[in-house]
Amino acid sequence: MQLDFRGLTETAPGDAWRAVFARGWPGWRAWFLAREGAAAPRLDEAERALKRHMPEIAPLWRKLVDAVDGDDDAARFLSFWNPPRYLVGCSQLVATEDAGPVLIRNYDLNPEMNESTMLHTAWRGRRVMGMVDGLSGLADGVNDAGLAASLAFGGRMQVGRGFGVPMIMRYMLELCRDVQDAVDLLRRVPSHMSYNITVADRAGAWKTVFIAPDRPAIVSDRRGATNHQLGVEMPGHGRMSHTLERERHLEEMAAVEIGGGAAVEDFLRPPLFSTNYDMAFGTVYTAAYRPASGEAALSWRDGTTLRWRLDAFEPAEIAIAYSARGSKALRSRKTGRPPIHQRQAAGAAAAPRRHSAVHGDSL
Repeated sequence: MQLDFRGLTETAPGDAWRAVFARGWPGWRAWFLAREGAAAPRLDEAERALKRHMPEIAPLWRKLVDAVDGDDDAARFLSFWNPPRYLVGCSQLVATEDAGPVLIRNYDLNPEMNESTMLHTAWRGRRVMGMVDGLSGLADGVNDAGLAASLAFGGRMQVGRGFGVPMIMRYMLELCRDVQDAVDLLRRVPSHMSYNITVADRAGAWKTVFIAPDRPAIVSDRRGATNHQLGVEMPGHGRMSHTLERERHLEEMAAVEIGGGAAVEDFLRPPLFSTNYDMAFGTVYTAAYRPASGEAALSWRDGTTLRWRLDAFEPAEIAIAYSARGSKALRSRKTGRPPIHQRQAAGAAAAPRRHSAVHGDSL
């Protein structure tokens, strides 16, 4: 199993956004339309929801649709209003360093369901850098105000009227300046399912917010989260994902005030690192965000790391192979060059490959 990771950058919706859309829309379209039913949103309903709950980015939504000549299906999908069930795994933790907090997370899923793109944008003026999820949405990221965020599935199957979490993440990083801004936003924006969102800012504040469609958001001082909220409500999923075991390990790491570098190394080992790719619960990447310096890094099991900065983003490309032994970098299929290791610079980004996610039944 192999996945090509790339870093792309642009200031306004253009070639990078069109490349992301071309790569991902065929798979996402099949997922979106196959699971539609009586509750599927109409386009006018989706637009009203955006204007009501996310008025600041409703114009951006229209620009993104227009930039790819999107039809009504694309426009409805890109709103991420009332989508089908959307599940991801993940562990996340705020570590501490003298220079500020480090938000670290493992993205756990089937690699074939990951969009594998670090996208750096200034679509509304604010620079935002994060891993693409749901085309225009994000799974984790950081902005130039000094706020970092990541998400994990909340371990509950209740579904309500609301936005899919990638759109909420995009909205938060486009709008918010610090942890308090993020908490206020997460309290008011409706989510269609339960997720655990951990945020940290350059001032050293952090919170983990448990959002859900059927109860108010719960704000916690926990430094991190796995895949449950107040308790394990899906026993089968809890056992398969080892959510309690991973949570205990995160608590032990937090108790000793582990630094960012040591924490990343720990995230690349069990019980946080998973090779359960056949069950759609393998670690696809380990991300580390430093909001004080605007830095992001992706790491894999063999020690390969790609690094970016908000103020000096460089496009990058690397192929990663997955197996029962974990993840490792491969030689470039186009150039035959060795993989990019540690702090070395990468080459120019190429056109992304087609995405084929079926997230709704992945866990």
